[in-house]
Amino acid sequence: MSADTSAPGTTATPPRRRLSRQLLSYTLIGGSGVALDLVVFLLLHNAAGMNEQIANAISTTLGIANNFALNARFTFERRDRLVVRFLRFYAVGLTGIALTNLLFLAFTDGLGIDANLIKAGSLPLVLALQFVLNRKWSFA
Repeated sequence: MSADTSAPGTTATPPRRRLSRQLLSYTLIGGSGVALDLVVFLLLHNAAGMNEQIANAISTTLGIANNFALNARFTFERRDRLVVRFLRFYAVGLTGIALTNLLFLAFTDGLGIDANLIKAGSLPLVLALQFVLNRKWSFA
């Protein structure tokens, strides 16, 4: 008979509680990646005058690498197949780059809204999308 992980007295974490813990950890770790991403973007775009699309690709790549290392260790506790998992995690990260770039095209290029506002405003949407994709594919 298999153990019910949600039954009282078991040592396994109930699925709903585990999901909540993972989401919290992912969000906190994501915050460090977002901070890194945003600071690098601001430096490259504002201080160095780099095009926002290129600055976004570089800054997001650094955030992705930061988040992968920390999420593999702390959120999803997976240390196997790291190269495959990183490639999947990076592919998910590319969806964030693509989504943000589409928002730049629509709101910065199309409507003239400041790229810094679009970058900051895109982060919660990108975080939610990437959590679902990474949980189901990168760290499954």
